[in-house]
Amino acid sequence: MLATLDRPSDSLSQFIWRTHYRDAEALPCERSIADSWDRVARSVAALERDPSRWQRRFRSLLEGFRFLPAGRILAGAGVSRQVTLANCFVMGLIEDSLPGIFEALKEGALTMQHGGGVGYDFSTLRPRGSRAQATGMIASGPVSFLYVWDAMCATILSTGARRGAMMATLRCDHPDIEEFLNAKRAPGALTHFNLSVLVTDAFMQAVRADAPWPLLFPRGAREGDGEMLERPWSGSAAPIPCRVWRRVRARELWRQLCASAHASAEPGVLFIDRINAENNLGYAEVLSATNPCAEEPLPPYGACNLGSLNLTAFVLDPFRAGARLDEPALRECARLAVRFLDDVIEISRFPLTAQRLESHRTRRIGLGITGLADALALLGLRYDTERARDVAAALMRTVRDAAYEASVDLARERGPFERFDAERYSARPFIRRLPETLQAAIRRDGIRNSHLLAVAPAGTISLLADNVSSGIEPIHRLRNHRSVLDADGAPLTFPVTDRAYALWQAQRGEATAPEALLELASIPPRAQLLMQAALQPAVDGSISKTVALERTAAPEAVQEIFAGAYELGLKGCTVFRDSSRAPALGTEPEPASGPPTAHCCDITREAD
Repeated sequence: MLATLDRPSDSLSQFIWRTHYRDAEALPCERSIADSWDRVARSVAALERDPSRWQRRFRSLLEGFRFLPAGRILAGAGVSRQVTLANCFVMGLIEDSLPGIFEALKEGALTMQHGGGVGYDFSTLRPRGSRAQATGMIASGPVSFLYVWDAMCATILSTGARRGAMMATLRCDHPDIEEFLNAKRAPGALTHFNLSVLVTDAFMQAVRADAPWPLLFPRGAREGDGEMLERPWSGSAAPIPCRVWRRVRARELWRQLCASAHASAEPGVLFIDRINAENNLGYAEVLSATNPCAEEPLPPYGACNLGSLNLTAFVLDPFRAGARLDEPALRECARLAVRFLDDVIEISRFPLTAQRLESHRTRRIGLGITGLADALALLGLRYDTERARDVAAALMRTVRDAAYEASVDLARERGPFERFDAERYSARPFIRRLPETLQAAIRRDGIRNSHLLAVAPAGTISLLADNVSSGIEPIHRLRNHRSVLDADGAPLTFPVTDRAYALWQAQRGEATAPEALLELASIPPRAQLLMQAALQPAVDGSISKTVALERTAAPEAVQEIFAGAYELGLKGCTVFRDSSRAPALGTEPEPASGPPTAHCCDITREAD
């Protein structure tokens, strides 16, 4: 028996389809999610040599919510409006001048007008109190400009445009890092931003040693004399001269970072040296920012082209002794999803020319998974066990290998991505961990897409699929109430039942849940971290995951989680302590307990 998902019930799932994904202007009118799938499959297949054949195949991929394209694709493919199908972008480096700053602001506004979330690295802006080169005026520092961006985002939201979110990053050695760490501790501050610190290996070593930590900034013409150090910096491929402003104790700075995350769920950490070391295109680009949910570290003007395989749809004989994963079907769907997402690049519009050029140069896609916790429950596995982690890691490797095989096949058919260099690409760490047969195929035939995998929070599309557990997050609650905003901004509350629990009740007629149906509150933070660590080696992008803490957790718990994330080889980590943050203005109220979706945005902001 296959755990099928035929259509959304007349509930929150139906509401989400009507308000987020239905093409209300279509003639004839879209009457069900099946009509939306028809539109999307027809649009994505339009540029294929045999559109009818691929339309049928893509339609079968979407059937039963087996593959969940990201929200922009589902809402925008094949509609009459001129929209982007990319969910989020990393914007260009911000030039340290007033014209450069406001040009970057304008580009962000234009992107958000099309519904895309944006990520920026603010490390290029000179510290508060420094003297501007051109005018001699005193700079106000990067944090002050976050408020300018925040006001822009609020203004875009007020126009009724599809909503996006923002990510701001700052280097851990920027002189204004302490101000950045505490920027969101005040209620209502920077409500449209997620914040992440770019944490370097050198900083983590200094924390261990309790060593002094230099805060510095690239040398400017009017900065005067002083101690100089060579350091890598945002936008530079090699270390550059930086002037030391002051020194702090690394361990004290670490304590401040973790205390702020404990108090306000901000900032998260991005282990930026690891991100760049693991980047498949490390020979051609330097990364210093991510999309708002942090599953895609991207170069300037890089775009998120995302989709998730719904793992619950691949479980055979759920809750029975013979429950198993249909690996052949999962492999086939992963291969087909790669072609689907590669076609999306061709049919998508982009707010900026630079975004279109970057997307076509690298052809990045982000195929991920959702419904992991539900799928494990259907297989009779507790989320917090080693066996569950082993199964999750194995299925992620299955998706990885199928995706890379499909991209090599596409390279044979359509050619490799523009920046492909067989020797240098094949030498990258992630590529060298692939099966030898795949490595040989890449060296021989190339590969169509520079990156293929990213695990997004997938919150809204998982609700659309009748409330399967989102991304790799544990089941929040078996039964709950979810509050959303209608088109007029009025709150609506829907009862929701976890999909795996609903299947259990339908199959067994029992209200008492089996042991495998484990709620978030029962899963220790360490077990959540270990699940993310189990999957990361098979993901060439990153994984959006929030480690949930109880309200009574001490600040030291955050230090343990962030340090553990680094030691386990993760690319980033965020935490959310219950009730540590009130809902942002204009966003969906949070449930009574539990984290927001992966340090990201709720369904009113459409960032998955």
